[in-house]
Amino acid sequence: MKIWILDIPSEKQFETWMDVLKPGFTPIEVNEALRSQTDPDLALDIFRWTAQQRYYKHNHVTYLTMIELAISGKRYSITETLIEEVLSAACSANLPLYNTMIKFCCGRKLLFNRAFDVYKMMLKSEDAQPTLETYSLLFNSLLRKFDKITVCYACGVIPDTFVLNMIIKACSKCHEIDEAVRVFHEMGLYGCEPNAFTYMNQGYGFFREMREKGLLPNRTSWLVLICSLTMDRRYEDAVETIIDMLANSISPDLLTYKTLVEEMCRDGRGDEALELVEMFRKKDTYMNEKTYRVLLDTVQLPDQDL
Repeated sequence: MKIWILDIPSEKQFETWMDVLKPGFTPIEVNEALRSQTDPDLALDIFRWTAQQRYYKHNHVTYLTMIELAISGKRYSITETLIEEVLSAACSANLPLYNTMIKFCCGRKLLFNRAFDVYKMMLKSEDAQPTLETYSLLFNSLLRKFDKITVCYACGVIPDTFVLNMIIKACSKCHEIDEAVRVFHEMGLYGCEPNAFTYMNQGYGFFREMREKGLLPNRTSWLVLICSLTMDRRYEDAVETIIDMLANSISPDLLTYKTLVEEMCRDGRGDEALELVEMFRKKDTYMNEKTYRVLLDTVQLPDQDL
């Protein structure tokens, strides 16, 4: 039902909507009522009143509408309150809602970190995974905050590993690979060590691209990446990474080798695991006899009793 309200005081309009929204109203009807308002304060009154009614709960649609109305009406403190409610699980996850929240937070200096709280919620959600728009918003916000990072460093503003990882991820998602590699290469300038997130969470393809550009991770990062690939059953990628590691005179530890062998054997690929142990023994000049024997004992062939 549509109702046209012209030149009526806000209190009267509010009372009119209370009459229109009969008991048992749904979020669809509330959303229509909200979108009919030109006064954001009246819209908020309706939003709060309906939330207090029995058997009614706002959903992501009504929250998105109310946030948009608050932003367009420059009711920024109200917007912040609504965002806090969504972050407290007041409604279900929704991509347009989260992106709208991120956009607002990215435009407010004091809410910079809140934008990444929303992003972290998106990562945990099946229905609102980050999109190119999400990464573009975060990427542009990061660049505004750390534009020409070296200038910020000179001014005493030092980005940490988390911020640099976010810049790298945003760059890679936006297909700015050269920029991502540049930031990766400069991490040491800010006293930041690349970690497993730097490599694995950017995607194995991104890791390979960085390797093709001649960039070497530290030993710990190599090992974490190999174990992560192994646990994801990406054995070929794990083996390729070990070979790359050995070619650069860096040797995996026993735990990393053993994890790969054990997981392959669990998947019935004991024969391949045995061949790999022999290959690693030839390629790894640092592998001692004890490590070799432990790996041989770890191998479970398909026809072997468990």
